[in-house]
Amino acid sequence: MNEPQQSIQKSLPSNHRSPIRVLILGAAGRDFHNFNQVYRDHPEYEVVAFTATQITGISDRCYPASLAGSLYPDGIPILPESQLEDLCQKFAINQVVFAYSDVPHAQVMHVASRALAQGADFILLGPTHTMLKAPIPVIAVSAVRTGCGKSQTARWLSKQLRQRGLRVAVLRHPMPYGDLAQQAVQRFASLADLDAAHCTIEEREEYEPHLAIGNVVYAGVDYSRIVAQAASEADMILWDGGNNDFPFLVPDLHIVLVDPLRPGHETTHHPGETVLRMADVVVIAKVNAAATAAVQQVTETVRSINPRATIVRAASPIQLEESDRVRGKRVLVVEDGPTTTHGGMPYGAGYVATTQAQPAEIVDPRPYAVPEIAAVYTQYPHIGAILPAMGYSATQLAGLQQTINQAEADLVVAATPINLGALIQVNKPILRARYEFAEIGEPSLGNQLGRFLNSRS
Repeated sequence: MNEPQQSIQKSLPSNHRSPIRVLILGAAGRDFHNFNQVYRDHPEYEVVAFTATQITGISDRCYPASLAGSLYPDGIPILPESQLEDLCQKFAINQVVFAYSDVPHAQVMHVASRALAQGADFILLGPTHTMLKAPIPVIAVSAVRTGCGKSQTARWLSKQLRQRGLRVAVLRHPMPYGDLAQQAVQRFASLADLDAAHCTIEEREEYEPHLAIGNVVYAGVDYSRIVAQAASEADMILWDGGNNDFPFLVPDLHIVLVDPLRPGHETTHHPGETVLRMADVVVIAKVNAAATAAVQQVTETVRSINPRATIVRAASPIQLEESDRVRGKRVLVVEDGPTTTHGGMPYGAGYVATTQAQPAEIVDPRPYAVPEIAAVYTQYPHIGAILPAMGYSATQLAGLQQTINQAEADLVVAATPINLGALIQVNKPILRARYEFAEIGEPSLGNQLGRFLNSRS
């Protein structure tokens, strides 16, 4: 038994009998990583099931035996989180492990109350138990909420590192929404690799922009193996985080983004507050689009809860191609999916860019939404008059296409980072809205990166 398992075992009441029956609550990512790091191959535990929430279509699968280890020859079932109480009762669960991200603090405690009411312990596994130590340096990019701008920041950093002659491996927070055995270790160097892996829109939104600038992206399920492969091919690992989770690897430099378009959210969501308290450098993002008072509010919050962190400011300038075509037209806006669903944003960069281009109308897609897309609006009622780019399944992707084609609009502005027109056939022109990282003032992120690299030379 390694140290993490020993510490968890010692924390349990002495009257617990082995094996300790465990239920892991997740959303296809952190849950599997926590299992691999803490529970796999340890007979003192019996992980009865994973549960799934937040992401469409990821329950009613099985964590395969090839990943679960010798103790689970039939694999481990993945069931809806709505069954939490029934599972606790049926299997006399001893531990309920919370393992997903970008959740309001109050919601975490509501889930905890459900588990505690069934007599189980409620556990949050922390960085010491779950972070891997890489054999090469690691720069990690995290955020306090989904949609702060992690990915464009990571891309900017990758360019800076490559300009210094470093071979960079981008490790992406997992999004294993398909065949888990086939997704154990993934390496993407071309669009053909994405096609071969049958990546969803949500995966492509994260991977395609990296590939477009020459990065190789690693992802999957078993991060011990992923790290080993990436480290064999690179001088430095760049962790591109998901949601507001803390990294799977021990960072040598931890950069965390906060969003002045959502002031106050620095301390309201799990584990976003955790990563802010962990940060070495905090980036106040989107200052070009936020009110001065909001930027100041967020800055003061950062200083109060992490006074040791260096604070830098950055912008996310938006570029809308052929913006003159928008003027006076009826426009349907498609936004990045996760930002506008569990990220909590009613709209994103596409809506902003379209508004600035003076359309005759921004078309509300909800009256045209087919059932697969209408269900998203029901689940996330905060979403405004935009269409989230949903494509977790072939059915949902087809629903996205049908909704766009049914909408009475002249053209589409797509702010998803992917080439949407390459995935679906639509009956309207598509204009792409892009946004990238830009430094503003001093101290700058580039200076902080230079200091870090100089300290290691």
